[in-house]
Amino acid sequence: MDIEQMLASARSALDRAEPADAWRLQAEGALIVDIRPIAYREAEGEIPGAVPVERIHLEWRLAPASDHRLPGVHADLPVVVVCNEGYASSLAAADLRRLGLTRATDLVGGFRAWRAAGLPVQPGGTPAVP
Repeated sequence: MDIEQMLASARSALDRAEPADAWRLQAEGALIVDIRPIAYREAEGEIPGAVPVERIHLEWRLAPASDHRLPGVHADLPVVVVCNEGYASSLAAADLRRLGLTRATDLVGGFRAWRAAGLPVQPGGTPAVP
C-alpha cells in the first residue's frame, strides 16, 4: 500500500467536514483538535476554541479508554482534527476512530481552508496540551 492508498482508505471511513460544517459542529459542542506544529500555529494563527495537541500525543489524549485522555473525551464526542491542508488530519482521525472515538473526522483543506473561508482566526502560539 502506498501513501495515496493509505489516505484514500482513511478518508473512506470519515464523514469529512467542510470549514462551515466544522464551525457549526464546534458551535454544537464538537472538539476541534489542532495537530499542527507550534511554528505553524504561531505563523498562521489558530481556530478560536481549538485544542492544540501535538501529533505524537494525539492517541493518548483522545482515546476514550486512555488514562491520559483529555477531560470530557468519550466515545461519542464529535471531534474534528485539523492540520495545515487536510492530509495528516485524515490519517489521524482514522486512527482515533480505530481507538473508539466513533465520531472523529477531519477538516477538508485543513486550517488554510478554514482561514480562506473567512471563519474566525486568532493569533497563534498556544502551547500544546502536554
